[in-house]
Amino acid sequence: MNSADSIKTRIGRHLLADGMDIIVDLEKSKGCRLIDKRNGDEYLDCFSMFASMAVGFNHDDLLARQDQLGKIAIQKPSSSDIYSEPMAEFIDTFSSIAIPDYLPHLFLIEGGALAVENALKTAFDWKIRKNSAKGIRKETGTKIIHFRQAFHGRSGYTLSLTNTADPRKTALFPKFDWPRIINPKLTFPLDTTSLLEVKKLEKEALDAISTVIDREGADIAGLIIEPIQGEGGDNHFRDEFFRALRTLCDENEILLIMDEVQTGVGLTGKFWAHEHFTVRPDILCFGKKTQVCGILASARIDEVADNVFHEPSRINSTFGGNLIDMVRCSIILKIIRNNNLVDNAEKRGRELLNGLRTLCLDFPDQMSNARGRGLMCAFDLEDGKKRDRCLAHLLKEKILLAGCGEKSIRFRPHLIISCEEVEQLLQAIRKVMRKS
Repeated sequence: MNSADSIKTRIGRHLLADGMDIIVDLEKSKGCRLIDKRNGDEYLDCFSMFASMAVGFNHDDLLARQDQLGKIAIQKPSSSDIYSEPMAEFIDTFSSIAIPDYLPHLFLIEGGALAVENALKTAFDWKIRKNSAKGIRKETGTKIIHFRQAFHGRSGYTLSLTNTADPRKTALFPKFDWPRIINPKLTFPLDTTSLLEVKKLEKEALDAISTVIDREGADIAGLIIEPIQGEGGDNHFRDEFFRALRTLCDENEILLIMDEVQTGVGLTGKFWAHEHFTVRPDILCFGKKTQVCGILASARIDEVADNVFHEPSRINSTFGGNLIDMVRCSIILKIIRNNNLVDNAEKRGRELLNGLRTLCLDFPDQMSNARGRGLMCAFDLEDGKKRDRCLAHLLKEKILLAGCGEKSIRFRPHLIISCEEVEQLLQAIRKVMRKS
């Protein structure tokens, strides 16, 4: 057995090595092409490490900065309290490319779930202090409204929010009984019947939220939603629904939190997915493609003077985000900007979605509900078992994809994907459908 063949066995000695049967060659993989180190097999990667890679493998601009990246990797400073020139350069770049002017506050940490965790802590602190100023007892203001089929992470607070198709993610762990609301997701193609149905679901959801607020409004600190629910099934919502949520939050001193850990940084054809809508969040959670994770927050937080962005040590961590991730993020953001990759995601995504819609028409008994914004696309199969078989067949065709929800296949290509690669992807799906 050569060294590459033994990699998974060696990892499995102490870890649950139940992932994909692929050993990535980190040196030879290039662009959207993932190379298996064991045999040289080449895959078209439309998985992108759970949407965490933006510009493909071994981008030339990243390779050109290997010396700088290597030097910075030698140390891991506590950037929460000890500052450096590379950190300042990252803040400059992140500010100019990624931070909207309506979200001036920034907090950094390692991990998307911990970004969400600190968004919740920000909301708790804000609401409890507001309640205290009104003479309400201080422990009031500790609940978060969230939605069915949401995925917000697997850490302490976030376990009470996450509720996707696989119960193993949250089962048996202690959780808070926070208000969970039906998610009025769209189904496609959108026609008169499906539009009426989603409007009915929206009313049901909004009525349920209003009931919760009437019953325990002082205890509701925030409302959290993904602009598009990813892990839960690539579920889309109407702008009208987001506007109604914004109104409810404004009228009841509730912070609107948008979890953009998966949807952010160009995937949907906008830098942030909420930019497709007319609603701005009070707090935005980011991660994955940004490498370093964290939250952005609006000036609404400043309605409380001693909020978490002003009072030391209210939210913090040892490292305050990993410095090497900040430097890598800076390079990636400049690649995205200089190569118009958000625009590429919109164009290639349109081609992908049009192709999926055609396939749904050609294979109506197998494929349905093609949907997407930018490259964040998906379609449904008849059930979860057929979805899993389809993924296995596509893997044999050297296409790397993943499932989501109960029966969906999700697409998370790198932002650099080409027109030719989109066509290769669609042809592979067509081939698999013909064989099914």
